[in-house]
Amino acid sequence: MLVAAILAVVLLAVAALYVHDKRQVHHTILRNYPIIGYFRYFAETLGEYMRQYQYLPDWSERPFNRLERAWVYRSAKGVSNLRSFGSENVPAFVFRNAAFPVLDEEKKPYPGKQIGLSDGPGAYRQPYFAKTFFNISGMSYGALSPAAVLALSRGAKLAGIWMATGEGGLAPNHLAGGCDIIMQMGTAKYGVRNPDGTLSEPKLREIAAHEQVRMFEVKLAQGAKPGKGGILPGAKVTAEIAAIRGIPQGQDSISPNRHHDIGNVRELGQFIERVRGITGKPVGVKFVAGDTEFLEAWFEDCIIHPEGCPDYVQIDGGEGGTGAAPSALIDYVGLPITIALPMVAAARERHGLEDRIRIIASAKLITPDKVAWALCMGADFVSSARGFMFSLGCIQAMKCGTGQCPTGVTAANPRLIAGLDPTDKAARVAHYAMQVREEVEIIAHTCGLTDPTGFRTKHVTEIERGVGGFRAPQGSD
Repeated sequence: MLVAAILAVVLLAVAALYVHDKRQVHHTILRNYPIIGYFRYFAETLGEYMRQYQYLPDWSERPFNRLERAWVYRSAKGVSNLRSFGSENVPAFVFRNAAFPVLDEEKKPYPGKQIGLSDGPGAYRQPYFAKTFFNISGMSYGALSPAAVLALSRGAKLAGIWMATGEGGLAPNHLAGGCDIIMQMGTAKYGVRNPDGTLSEPKLREIAAHEQVRMFEVKLAQGAKPGKGGILPGAKVTAEIAAIRGIPQGQDSISPNRHHDIGNVRELGQFIERVRGITGKPVGVKFVAGDTEFLEAWFEDCIIHPEGCPDYVQIDGGEGGTGAAPSALIDYVGLPITIALPMVAAARERHGLEDRIRIIASAKLITPDKVAWALCMGADFVSSARGFMFSLGCIQAMKCGTGQCPTGVTAANPRLIAGLDPTDKAARVAHYAMQVREEVEIIAHTCGLTDPTGFRTKHVTEIERGVGGFRAPQGSD
């Protein structure tokens, strides 16, 4: 009798815990995997103690180690990131602190920067004034779940940052949060395509009519797979996604490896001019740096044909990549951002285009140190995809292409998507963005700068060279 009573109490407790886990909104893993999800948190907590004895060190996991992910998780939750007992990091670079750092009363808010011209060749009706230096990079609707995109849109609005659509087209969930949007056009021109894959000017005008859509981005390549188009498995191509993209439902959505109508520098300039003329809004280009001759020819063409000059370039490092891609491309193609960014910034300076072309840097720049480094190297803005995925609760399960993401971020399974609460995660997105901004500003003040616009290469010094080492040219201002 006593055993039966104890068993009944245990079963009631388990049932109550199950109901609690399903009803709470803060832990997606527990909503999707009630009760058994605690084993993950137990293992995570136990690992902290095991690592004192050098089992599974914090910096060993890839592509993002525990130290990086823990910083994002804590920032997204609004938990203090203060640490004690010194640094366990072995940095590739350090910032040069000033003898007399900026006092609180001397600090200035980030002034923002305009993207695009108000007059002259290449000017248009609506230049964009960007208020923040850290924003959300392109992740396609369909590759990300509807709940994840909605959370990002709402969080971006709360933080006052922009959000890029990725190449999958503009979805209602992008607009639902009310944030500023960059509409990205990949090689398949999803969302603005005719049935034959060519650019549809009526659809382009329709999207440009949305006030929230502030800029357009021509995607030549992304870090995960330069030279190869995006891939969305047929299982993820629902009726909704097919309608947004303008493609058949249930079939693999594979983009061409380049734009059919952009085969050289001049055609690129003509396409930019065409899109700008139709939309009246700034137009940028996302690419992965590789061919240096292309870069020189492109910037020279910008001088000769200013009407075809992009308003910004987004440089994605070869180590970037939210999308599924062949290992050979992920690992071995495309210059890393540590080489590409200084190279592009130097080319822009040589051609006198600093005031014409803004630079956005992306690729694993998810923590304040790397964001500040990019600003020192010449970037005007930094955008992140995977950092914001972590802020949504991504645990780096590496199941992005399967549709079975346990946290619902890239899931196609409705049960898993339901575990991600957009309201709770929107707040985390905003917290993360604002914490990055705050700590970048702290670095700037320590370097004697009133705000991050004063960052120059002289403010950072490389400690270690090697594969993936951060390069910091010395002596330039």
